Amino acid sequence: MPNQPVLRIAVPNKGSLAETAAQMLWEAGYTGRRDPRDLHTADPRNGVEFFYLRPRDIATYVGSGALDVGITGRDLLLDSGSDAVEIAPLGFGDSTFRFAGPAGAFSELADLESVRVATSYPGLVGDFLAGHGVTPSKLVKLDGAVESAVRLGVADAVADVVSTGSTLRQAGLEIFGPVILDSEAVLIGSGADKPGAATLLRRLQGVLVARQYVMLDYDVPVAHLERATAAAPGFESPTVSPLHDPDWVAVRVMIPRVDMNHVMDELYSLGARAILVSAIHAARL
Repeated sequence: MPNQPVLRIAVPNKGSLAETAAQMLWEAGYTGRRDPRDLHTADPRNGVEFFYLRPRDIATYVGSGALDVGITGRDLLLDSGSDAVEIAPLGFGDSTFRFAGPAGAFSELADLESVRVATSYPGLVGDFLAGHGVTPSKLVKLDGAVESAVRLGVADAVADVVSTGSTLRQAGLEIFGPVILDSEAVLIGSGADKPGAATLLRRLQGVLVARQYVMLDYDVPVAHLERATAAAPGFESPTVSPLHDPDWVAVRVMIPRVDMNHVMDELYSLGARAILVSAIHAARL
């Protein structure tokens, strides 16, 4: 019997995405590396191989067809200029890219015409500016500490990841102009249909559902059932089961984790009792 094709998956070997990506794959049922120094590991039971690479290089390997799929940041994908395509967002590693400059020096995107802009993402920022008809005099590529570029005289403005903006403010900079990109970790592919890729995507989406939803069980008087199911309609529709007491029913429903306590309070006020919440460890919807 011929061997089945093995899906080759690129995974970040370090950085902010690495640990969460590895945990997500483990929750999806895959066996990753045990030694953080390993650059390659096989998971024959699931028909995959993992290649641990610099996050910035993953889109290049996948886009070239050397590897089939990978996990990286949307920002790194767009900055790479590779032929890889985004398959699905993965719900972690959120970041926002903005422009910043000395207080009062810039107010809108057009002010970046013919000035120096420092960034770690010249491909992404260059494409954004070109798309808005703005041509800087130079894109200064830096690998880190972009916020220091203006103070040290190598740029007039910067384009960088912003969370609270406190790092930029400490460097005497203020944010201006539109959002360049809202980024997060994404599953990427070469655009070709690879055996095992659909299973990987379905498993990762199952992990996302398990993290975002919980299972809610409760008993409620039949007279209040309609109001209770309106308060917690569920992902599709609640499961309603009869109890020994004909005036009561048991209800099971999947609800967003973030709404859990509000829903429990509302159900209790409607007369529901034995309200229990349990975690979902895996899901296929």
